[in-house]
Parts: sequence; structure tokens; C-alpha cells
Amino acid sequence: MKPIVQISLDLVEIPEALDTAEMAMRAGVDWLEAGTPLILAEGMHGVRALRDRFPDTPIVADLKTMDGGWLEAEIMAKAGATQVVVMSQAHEETIRCVVQAGKDLGIEVMGDNLASEDWVAGARRLEDLGCDYVIHHIGYDERRGIAARGERQPSPMDRLAEVVRAVDVPVQAVGGLTIEQAISTPEHGVPLVVLGAPLTIDADAFKTADGNLEAALELICEKVHAYGDVPVGIRN
Repeated sequence: MKPIVQISLDLVEIPEALDTAEMAMRAGVDWLEAGTPLILAEGMHGVRALRDRFPDTPIVADLKTMDGGWLEAEIMAKAGATQVVVMSQAHEETIRCVVQAGKDLGIEVMGDNLASEDWVAGARRLEDLGCDYVIHHIGYDERRGIAARGERQPSPMDRLAEVVRAVDVPVQAVGGLTIEQAISTPEHGVPLVVLGAPLTIDADAFKTADGNLEAALELICEKVHAYGDVPVGIRN
């Protein structure tokens, strides 16, 4: 699978999200994500605005579905999302409903293993229930809370190889990665490279980061796209 660069628009206002998306697309980003803060602040208006501005670009709606799976997937699909996110901690019937909605509505389902008691088991459960992708995700509060206590922050790089080996579907690694780590994820069998807080978004303020972000994104996209095919489907 050719590597894909996705930017997570973890912003709270549509105009800034659109401006950041425009910049990201110029830099070579492949997929746009309507991040959870944007959906909470603007609802499906944010997804619709992205779809209107970028009619041919894949758009992930990161609502983190926990219940009402078919209905939430339908709402996101009607707004223009091409990928939706369901949580591994949801009841299996919710995950099944989102997966069925994906089949009915022609969208893809990304399963997020955030807060799974066992990340690898959570990833395998998501695939077994029909998700098209697995997101190996360490949460914002989890990372910051542990760091505040002076302990080592967990990282998506932890057990990443095990997650990749456990499933046949493409994997993302999300949550506190450095730029260097994010760029390196294809080397670990991860074809979906996600850029968000704190790489491109100020994690404390949920606004676009300062600095020459476009130039940095161009370099990141060049390096990721130059990697070549990423093997997918090596489940052990």
C-alpha cells in the first residue's frame, strides 16, 4: 500500500480549519480529518465545509462513536465523510452497526483502540468485527496526566509492531509522536501517517501551530511518499 499522509484538524473554528486544510493540501497531504474538537465545536457543519471546499479529498470524521453506530455513521456520511471512527471500547453491536453502515453507505470504518485494556487484543477485535483500518491510539489526557506525575509517557510506538502483526488491515499510530517518529512509521508497517497535535496543531490551545508549517509539511510529505509500498496483511 502506498503511504498516505493525513492531517488531523483538531481546531475549533471552521475558517481556521479550512485555511489549515488548504495549506496542508498545497503541501501534499492526502487525507483530511475533521478532528474531534472541530466536530464538538461545529458539528457536521465542519465536515460539510471541508467537503464543499475539497470535493474529491478523503475526509475522516473523528466523532469517536461509542453508541448509536448506524445513525452516527449515516449522519457523518451525509455530511461528506468518507471514513468514520468507532471505538474499540464500544459494545460489539455498535461496532457491527458502524461496519454495516459503512457497507450500506459506501464509507470506510476506522476502529480506534484508545483505552483498550490490551492494545493488541483491542486492535484484533476491531478487525474481527469488520473495521477497514485500526488506529493504535494513546490519548491526550493519558499522556499528559502520566507525564505530570513524572512518569514515562506511553507512546503509540509501544507494542506497535505487535499491533501491526496482529491484524491484516492498515494501521495508524496516533498520540504524542515526534515528527521523526511519525515519518518513520511506514518502516514499521504503518501506511497511514497522521499529523496532528502536537506536530501541526498547538495541543494546549487547539489552534494551528506557529512557524513555517507549510514548509515543514512539504518535507514530511516528500519523505513519507518517497518510502514506497508498505506491506499490509502480515497477521501472525
